Amino acid sequence: MNALVGERLSIITSKAQTTRHRILGVVNDDDFQIVFSDTPGIIQPHYSLQTSMMKFVRSAFQDADVFLYMVEIGEKALKDASFFERLKTTSVPILLLINKIDKSDQGAVERSIEHWKEQLPLATIIPVSALEGFNVDRVMEEIVAHLPEADPYYPKDVLTDKPERFFVSEIVREKVLLNYQKEIPYSVEVVVEAFIEEDDIIRIGAIINVARETQKGIIIGHKGKAIKKVGTEARKDMETFFGKKVYLELFVKVLKNWRDNDQELKRFGYFT
Repeated sequence: MNALVGERLSIITSKAQTTRHRILGVVNDDDFQIVFSDTPGIIQPHYSLQTSMMKFVRSAFQDADVFLYMVEIGEKALKDASFFERLKTTSVPILLLINKIDKSDQGAVERSIEHWKEQLPLATIIPVSALEGFNVDRVMEEIVAHLPEADPYYPKDVLTDKPERFFVSEIVREKVLLNYQKEIPYSVEVVVEAFIEEDDIIRIGAIINVARETQKGIIIGHKGKAIKKVGTEARKDMETFFGKKVYLELFVKVLKNWRDNDQELKRFGYFT
């Protein structure tokens, strides 16, 4: 979505479950408006948080005019058979994007195309490299060709449906995903407590919630070095995102078993 929208709205890491929410990105042209909906990847849920994430995926089936399903070179099947069956039987146009072809060779790309032709014969299959921008223009052309005629949903100056605080929390969470291993990143939820914008600086206070007491010490690190690194990296990205100086304070709080607590998940925006 970032490549198609032209802005960095969704955080990116190599780890599964990086995207947790459904994020909208809006592209306007003189003749069209495209509302992209970036959903979590398809997984088999093991706790309430993941169940809620899959609800975001299911909601996309209800209102999409075009499906973009992205796989990687070497990937052979979807992780949920029921979703795959819905894709096979849907009347909505499907663009199946084979990503990261810059990390492969022509033979592997051709084999991947043939495999997905067999799996989803009605899909339009496009090899892409989102990182390098290869075939992104073709994807846009295909999307525009399938757009129904309708009035725009959003004003021309709207880029996304998410508030600034959401992107602050996502930037911090991305740095946690990149700097910690094993279960730690998946036990973290970031909440922005303060967002004060002044003429030349934005002052931000955010809480990194963890599920267990032992995780708090890991997040902070020896003499606070780990959390300081996260804060520094996040602040730099925020300054790029907002185009001005940022003062960022991070705190760590234990919120026991929040991933299976529906009340907390609702507070974090996973249930409505």
